[in-house]
Amino acid sequence: MSDFVSRSDIVLGPNQYGKAEVRVVRVSREADTHTLQDLNVTSFLRGDYQRCYTEGDNTSVIATDTQKNTVYAFAKKHGITTPEQFLHTLGEHFLDAPQVEGGRWTADSYPWERISVRGEPHPHSFVRSKQEVRTAAVTIQDGDAHILAGFKDLTVLKSTGSEFHGFPRDEYTTLPEVTDRIMATDITARWLYASDISLSSFDFDDAYERAKQQVLEQFALVHSLSLQQTLYAAGKAVLEAVPEIEDIRFEMPNNHHYAVNLEPFGLENPNEVFEAGVLPYGLMNASVTRASAPHRPAAWEWIGGFC
Repeated sequence: MSDFVSRSDIVLGPNQYGKAEVRVVRVSREADTHTLQDLNVTSFLRGDYQRCYTEGDNTSVIATDTQKNTVYAFAKKHGITTPEQFLHTLGEHFLDAPQVEGGRWTADSYPWERISVRGEPHPHSFVRSKQEVRTAAVTIQDGDAHILAGFKDLTVLKSTGSEFHGFPRDEYTTLPEVTDRIMATDITARWLYASDISLSSFDFDDAYERAKQQVLEQFALVHSLSLQQTLYAAGKAVLEAVPEIEDIRFEMPNNHHYAVNLEPFGLENPNEVFEAGVLPYGLMNASVTRASAPHRPAAWEWIGGFC
C-alpha cells in the first residue's frame, strides 16, 4: 500500500454556497390596517462550482451579495404571503440562471401581534410574540421541489400527567423511578409536504396552525410514560389532521425539573418546589411518517438535527 494518497483520489464533495440570515421586514400598506412579515432568509445555490473551489475561478459564481439583494427586491415585487411561497418564488428565480442546478432556501418567520388599545387591535402597532419561531425550507434538486415547514423553540410544560419508570437498571443507574413528574421541553418540529400540493391554492398558514395545535393538544392530553411516547402521539395526530403532510420530525430536549429537598428546613415538599435543570439533558429526535410516502432524502439534506 502506498505511503501517500494520490492527488487524483481527492475530489470536491457535495457543496453549496450562499447568503445567510438576510433579515427582511415587509409592511403591506394597501389598507389602513397594515400587515407585517418579518423573515430571516438564507439562500444556498448548488451547481458545477468545482473550479471556484479548486482554482478560484468565479465565472460561474452568482455573488452572495446578489442573492441578498434579490431577497429584498422580491419582497417588494412579489410581497410575502407565506414563508413557504416566498422561498419557492426565490428558488424558481435562481433556477432560471444557467449557473444554478439546484439549491435550498430557508427562513425563520418571527411572529408579531397587534397591540390592543382599549380592547381593539391597533391597525399599525405590533408587539413581538415570543411563543415560537415559524420555519420553512424549500429545496430544489434534480427538478423536484421539496417544501418543509415547522417551528422551533416552542416551550411547553405540564405539571402532572407524566411518569418515567420500568427502564433497565445497572451499576451506573441512579435515576429514581417516578409516577408523577413535571414534563417540559422546547419543541422543534419540521414537516414535509407532499410534492403534488398546489402552491397557488394551498393554505400554508392554515396547515401550520392545524399542525401546531395538534402538537400542543397531544402534549397536554397524553398521559405520558415517556417523552418519546408524547413525541409519537404528536406526530401521529399531525399526520391524521393534515393529509398533505408526508413526514414530521421532532427534536425535543427533556427540560428536567428536580424536586428540592426541603427537609433540612423542616419543610415537606409534595411536588411543589422544583429546581429547573439546565445541563445535561435528555434529547429525543425522531420522525413519524406515512409508510406509503416516497423516500425523499433531498428534502432533509443538511437540515441540522433532522437527517
